[in-house]
Amino acid sequence: MKILALDSSGLVASVAVVEDDILVAEYTMNYKKTHSQTLLPMLDEVKKAISLDLNSIDAIAVAAGPGSFTGLRIGSATAKGLGLALDKPLIGIPTVDALAYNLYDTAPDTLICPIMDARRKQVYTGIYCFENHALKILKPQDAVPMTELIEELNRTGKSVIFLGDGVPVYRELIEETCHVPYSFAPAHINKQRAAAVAALAQIYYKEGKMEDAADHQPDYLRVSQAERERAARLAKEENADH
Repeated sequence: MKILALDSSGLVASVAVVEDDILVAEYTMNYKKTHSQTLLPMLDEVKKAISLDLNSIDAIAVAAGPGSFTGLRIGSATAKGLGLALDKPLIGIPTVDALAYNLYDTAPDTLICPIMDARRKQVYTGIYCFENHALKILKPQDAVPMTELIEELNRTGKSVIFLGDGVPVYRELIEETCHVPYSFAPAHINKQRAAAVAALAQIYYKEGKMEDAADHQPDYLRVSQAERERAARLAKEENADH
């Protein structure tokens, strides 16, 4: 089974090809460029480097959200375009689940807590652990205030590993208010990686969790700033009419 995976859900852009249990190629970049500038050229570089025939892949996996609205749209559009052109199924992988999968087979009594900065003092997060070599979702991915998340973790009494682009934003708050043992994942596994998306996608593929490319939609979890502003403006206009 050969999976092409894309992740542009956050600050990182990442492309990977996984065949069976072998990571054939991965190109990951965390730099100040927009994903519209980087994702397709990265895919092209990977394709050339390993002489990849795109028709040989079985499915295209994409980090389906939550995350950056622009990044998710770029990843989704790229995956859909490839899926339609190649007539391949898409596998949408929850972004936070894929982040947690970076820490595969962590001890069962240790919680894995990815945090992505969602602005307005919120994070996209979930709470996970591994049982019998499988990812167990204790709290499904959601957008919550960081203070609320720390309170929930404190109530568990279990040690926790934090990872994600929310760590540098909230590290001080964690150090001040997290009362359970905690640590921060190191650099090579603390951000989005398309290889993790691909690894989870292989499990999804075997379980038949695929969709037609035309049907794929990102999971934003909450409305964008532009949509919030539009709703507020319409409500204001409606009130003015009354």
